[in-house]
Amino acid sequence: MKSRCLKNLVLVLAFSSSFSLAHAGENPDITRWQREAGSVTIIRDDWGIAHVHGKTDADAVFGMEYAQAEDDFNRVETNYINAMGRLAEAEGESRIYQDLRMKLFIDPVVLKKEYEDSPAWLKTLMDSFADGLNYYLFKHPEVKPRVITHFEPWMALSFTEGSIGGDIERVNLSQLEAFYSKPPAIQACHCASPTTEIAYVHVSDPPEPTGSNGMAIAPSNTANHHALLLINPHTSFFFRSELQMVSDQGLDAYGAVTWGQFFIYQGFNEHAGWMHTSSGVDAVDEYLETIEKKNDHFFYKYGSEDRPLVTKQITVPYKTDHGMAERKFTVYLSHHGPIIREQNGKWVSISLMQRPVEALTQSYVRTKAKDYKTFRQTLELKANSSNNTIFADSDGDIAYFHGNFIPRRDTSFDFTKPVDGSNPATEWKGLLTVDQLPQLLDPKSGWLYNSNNWPWSGAGESSLRKQNYPAYVETGTETARGLHAIRVLQNKKDFTLDSLITAAYDSYLPWFEKPIPALIKAWDKAPASDPLKSKLADQVALLRQWDHRWGVASVPTSLAVFWAEDIRRHSVDDAKKAGILVEDYIGTQASPESLLQSLAAASDRLTADFGSWKTPWGDINRFQRLTGDIVQPFNDAGPSIPVGFTSSLWGSLASFGARPYPGTKKWYGTSGNSFVAVVEFGEKVHAKAVTAGGESGNPSSPYFDDQGKRYSIGDLREVYFYRSDLTGHIKREYHPGS
Repeated sequence: MKSRCLKNLVLVLAFSSSFSLAHAGENPDITRWQREAGSVTIIRDDWGIAHVHGKTDADAVFGMEYAQAEDDFNRVETNYINAMGRLAEAEGESRIYQDLRMKLFIDPVVLKKEYEDSPAWLKTLMDSFADGLNYYLFKHPEVKPRVITHFEPWMALSFTEGSIGGDIERVNLSQLEAFYSKPPAIQACHCASPTTEIAYVHVSDPPEPTGSNGMAIAPSNTANHHALLLINPHTSFFFRSELQMVSDQGLDAYGAVTWGQFFIYQGFNEHAGWMHTSSGVDAVDEYLETIEKKNDHFFYKYGSEDRPLVTKQITVPYKTDHGMAERKFTVYLSHHGPIIREQNGKWVSISLMQRPVEALTQSYVRTKAKDYKTFRQTLELKANSSNNTIFADSDGDIAYFHGNFIPRRDTSFDFTKPVDGSNPATEWKGLLTVDQLPQLLDPKSGWLYNSNNWPWSGAGESSLRKQNYPAYVETGTETARGLHAIRVLQNKKDFTLDSLITAAYDSYLPWFEKPIPALIKAWDKAPASDPLKSKLADQVALLRQWDHRWGVASVPTSLAVFWAEDIRRHSVDDAKKAGILVEDYIGTQASPESLLQSLAAASDRLTADFGSWKTPWGDINRFQRLTGDIVQPFNDAGPSIPVGFTSSLWGSLASFGARPYPGTKKWYGTSGNSFVAVVEFGEKVHAKAVTAGGESGNPSSPYFDDQGKRYSIGDLREVYFYRSDLTGHIKREYHPGS
């Protein structure tokens, strides 16, 4: 029996081999893919993380794309469907205007030309990007792509930077639809003064601040006298994979990779590390265009000229129950950029960075930087519009770079609002040079950070000075999270990897420093006859003793967060009118009645949802991963894990953006800490990390949620950076496709 089975197996393998060779003979692509795969080795460690080695950088790119597709092809494909404006082909009519928005900026004809004109080395990497994904599809015929059945090299230029929300997403979809859903019209503007409408608004405005935490500690402030780096992006969960890519040509980078891209977005090599954050860098502007119609053609004013608007036809295919359909649009462009909406009789155009070749180049070459000097050289490409960077290296240097693509402007105009497009003085005047950008090297404080706040407090007394730069380089403010970062970094001289982790998960919530005393004062001064006095006595007593720290067993955290959500919602508008932070408004100007009423409402809500207002925070705040869907479903009856850290709104450095969903009472996180790593740069690099949930998007994989518990408590695991580190931790070693 064994002999017959062995004989059958040999026949099957022989048939498979001959079938593969026959097809390879018919298709030169397959021959090339197989040759490339033979030059690549993928090691999966005991967390399922891919360590990819290739003879060349291109081989490493081929292998990393293949490995990412193995882990979650759906997310890889979806990123490119979205980037190229093809979501409606998969999801239907509701995505038409999202696709139109992308197609205003992403033109395959243009990208194909830019691919052809790219440097040979970059074309080779883009070729390998496509080959790795196409070979995966060839080897996995059971995988049915939603839209992209064959990847082309130029597609890499549609998605070049790695952030969760690019500049294009600043275009408001509702306003875009209002403009292009009907024939354009010119309306007279009878306004006496320019509008004060905000220049752009995201499609959604979630309460959870997006972005990241980055910290760098100089050797003077560390126990081992080595530079340390915290890498802590805040994104939607499962937005990036974790992997290592190595080649015999000097590539050796580890970290977080946005699904489908071929560079380590936030990570480190043996000598240097980089962490991207975001803040209020102004790299996008809107222009009010004065339009006239002449003989069925539209013109816009520019100085003394009447310039014709450029027209362009865009077709958006979309899926229906009866097959594919399409919507055709005539779109308009001034020299500033595409028209995206109408405002008080003016058409509004938008200018933003469109430098895909430079952006992809910069994203890749910085992963091979070995020190401060070589990393800084990558900034000369000026193609990173949305990111600040925290940097550290094995020479002991730490640095902060604020943005990289910042247009030079006439400061007599307020570019946070749409400016007059007919006035040539509002034009961009080139870009700020690298030397003119806010940046900081080796501050005397021995530390620096950014947490999506302004950079003017980023290194304590050694911080950059706001008055030294044009106002448009930073439009943000200080935040509770920024104040918290200063609290854990200043006056500490003995940092280690573990104490940096402790700092990153410090449980203090500085947002409550002013509001809670105001609440207690309101209760103390309330008359005994006030029914809220007796109703809230126990709650106020508990909050009076609270140390403003989160924890899974903490009842005050539950009460404070529910109260803060309610009072904040009622105070936001008044705080904006007063021109102060909402927490400052609540702490100094909110009425005592509103403070107490919100606490009563919070208590009632907790009781209604959980049976008692004395519910521990961990019973409410949960991490759950049930499926591999990009939009996660949640179910109170399903397994979940308690999480102590809160929304970063309240100043928590470890961020967990959670809320209840239809059919749930518990709150489930979908954003915040997504990848956390700490890195020490000594004679050898040493790192620890954790990823939300796990590496695989397949619920049947052992790596789907194997890091969930570690994630919830900040228990970072060892990173296996060197081959020697992998000894005893190799679960599988293979060539792609084998």
